[in-house]
Amino acid sequence: MDNLTHSLVGLALGELVDRALPAHPDPQRGRTRRRVLLATGALASNFPDLDLVLTPLLAPPLGYLLHHRGHTHTLLFALPQIALLLGLMWLLWPGARRLMQGDRTARNAILATAALGMVLHLSLDFLNVYGVHPFYPLDARWLYGDIVFIVEPVFWTALGVALALQVPGRVLRWMLTGLMLAAPVLFFAMGFLQWGSLVGLLLLAGVVALASRRAGAAGLVTAVVACLGFIAIQGVAGHLAREQIRSALAQVEPGSRVLDMPLSAFPSNPLCWSFATVTENGGAGSYAIRLGVLSLAPGVTGVEACPARFGGMPGSAPAEFAWKYREDGNLAGLRGLQRDNCQFDAWLRFARVPSLIGGKATDIRFSAPGEDNFSTLPYGAMASQPCPAPVPQWGRPRGDLLGEGRDRP
Repeated sequence: MDNLTHSLVGLALGELVDRALPAHPDPQRGRTRRRVLLATGALASNFPDLDLVLTPLLAPPLGYLLHHRGHTHTLLFALPQIALLLGLMWLLWPGARRLMQGDRTARNAILATAALGMVLHLSLDFLNVYGVHPFYPLDARWLYGDIVFIVEPVFWTALGVALALQVPGRVLRWMLTGLMLAAPVLFFAMGFLQWGSLVGLLLLAGVVALASRRAGAAGLVTAVVACLGFIAIQGVAGHLAREQIRSALAQVEPGSRVLDMPLSAFPSNPLCWSFATVTENGGAGSYAIRLGVLSLAPGVTGVEACPARFGGMPGSAPAEFAWKYREDGNLAGLRGLQRDNCQFDAWLRFARVPSLIGGKATDIRFSAPGEDNFSTLPYGAMASQPCPAPVPQWGRPRGDLLGEGRDRP
């Protein structure tokens, strides 16, 4: 997820933990405790993305592909991150140090908030099509939720409005609330949202604002429930989308084995889905990747009305399903390229939907067919370069095409 979402989740965590604790007998220390918990939640929810400092260890694009969402996005390496975060707060924030020294309840709450912040970061990153491998080194496979877009205005709106309305000072409170409401309007103006999504987000903001007028944490609780409900809706919608895709594949590729169906949700829209498929025809020694877009409710929103910025097909005939691209590949050629080109072999530790055109490899989860994106590797031009090192030993998402058996659950 984006770092605004991670920050809002962390701030909400810190606020809810503070409200769950007994009121501190010393008002000054109570205010310090709240500030420390808010800071701990926000920092812990962003700490795993410090792995961006590791990307120069490998030449582009491999540095980003293999080191971002890498070791710092694992449960094992969350432990030293928690220690580092709390150690920095101890050294650099005298008020936090005194609080942790003299208040056992606050100390335990800060530790729990740091740990939960790390776990929430990994959990949110799991929800989208990019993936994580949180159980490394016990399990090096990439795991994908495929149900929430990587930049999701629902989280901004619900959590952002709830938190903004907690801010003391009327002017600052309404300025922050206005900024949170401006975000979905801007997304709509840029063509990222449909009218229905915008209206739904503004209604959500109204519900959270009404709940926030009550005493206590009612607004934040309402926001959290709304976010969890949205995730649940997306999970059900994603399941229905997979059933549609599987049925369509059975018609266009009878007899092929379906290896993977990466889904990419549209922002704040459980009806529209972009997708890719990876299939294998072992008898013919070939594989195929496809891209498409579908609507779960074509009577409400056909594929022609899904936002074009994320794979919609404006100008097409009203429909519930549309194939956009197909690319065929040879299994022997793919395996030979992996064997002979160490740059490409390293790239395969990230790529889930590999498109190979003109000496370039691109994971086309992240762009239109034929376009380069941040994953594009010019493996032909790099063939003579020294082999990349260090290469993290993540599981290869397409190990199934490489003869390694199924590389994902």
